[in-house]
Amino acid sequence: MDQAEGLRRMQRRPVKVITVASGKGGVGKTNVVGNLAVTLAKAGRQVLVFDADLGLGNIDILFGLAPKHNISHVLQGEKSMDEILVQGPHGIWILPAASGVAGLAQLDAHAQARLIDAVSALDMPLDYLLVDCAAGISGDVLTFSRAAQELIVVLANEPASVADAYALIKVLSRHYGQRRFHLLPNMVRDARDGQALFAKISEVADRYLDVALDWVGSIPLDPAVRAAVRIQRPVGDAYPNSPAALAFDALAARVQSWPLPKGPGGQVEFFMSQVLNAGAHEESA
Repeated sequence: MDQAEGLRRMQRRPVKVITVASGKGGVGKTNVVGNLAVTLAKAGRQVLVFDADLGLGNIDILFGLAPKHNISHVLQGEKSMDEILVQGPHGIWILPAASGVAGLAQLDAHAQARLIDAVSALDMPLDYLLVDCAAGISGDVLTFSRAAQELIVVLANEPASVADAYALIKVLSRHYGQRRFHLLPNMVRDARDGQALFAKISEVADRYLDVALDWVGSIPLDPAVRAAVRIQRPVGDAYPNSPAALAFDALAARVQSWPLPKGPGGQVEFFMSQVLNAGAHEESA
C-alpha cells in the first residue's frame, strides 16, 4: 500500500487499455506483454499489467516476483487493489491473477461491484494498462478483447497458431462487431517472415471477414529471449542489443503512436465496467 501512496496523489490522466490475446497457448504472449510493459516504462510511461489469465496467471514468474496477494483477495473484500499490486522492473505495476478464480462473468453482483469500486479507488497516473488474458477463445478472453481500446493478437508461424488466431478474429468480428485488430507475429526468423505470416492471415480475412488488420511488426526467434527468461529479467535489460530487444523497442514506439482516448472511456474503471457488462451479456446470450 505504501508503494502506491505517492502515485495516488497525482492527477488522473487518460489511460490506453491494450488487451494482448492469442488463439492458442505457447506462442509467447505473456513474454510479449512483460517485455512491452518494461520497454514502455523505460520510455518514461507509467504502465500497469493486469494478469487476466484467471486460471493460470504467470507474468509475475517471468520477472521473479512472488506476490503475497492477488485479485481473489480483492474480490473477497480482504485487500484493496493498492495492497495487492506488485512492482516489477523499471517501475511497472503488476496486478496478479489467482489460480482457480471463476471467470468475471460468473461473479455475483456484490463481487462485481466490489471489483469496480476497487479499481475506481486505484488513483494512479497510468499511461497504459496492458491486459494479459488467457489463450484461446473462452468467455473471459472475448470479454477482455471487446472491452479494450486496442487488441493485439500474438501468433507464431505454425498452422495451429494461425488457424486459432484467425478463429479468434472471426468470432470477435462476426459475433461482436469488432473490426480492428493488431497482429504481432512472434518467434519468427526475421521481419520478412513476420510480414509473410501477416500476409497469409490477412489474405484469408480480406476474403471472408469485414475487418481491418494491422501489422505492428514482429518479434524474432532469438536465443536471448530464452536466456532472459531463465534469469527472470527483461530481454532489453539482459541483452539490450539483441534482435528481440530492438524489436520490442520498435513495438513500443508503434504503440506510443496510437492516440490516447478522451472522456470517461479513458479511465480504468470504465474499462472494468465494460468488461463486467460484456461478461454479463455473454452469460445471458
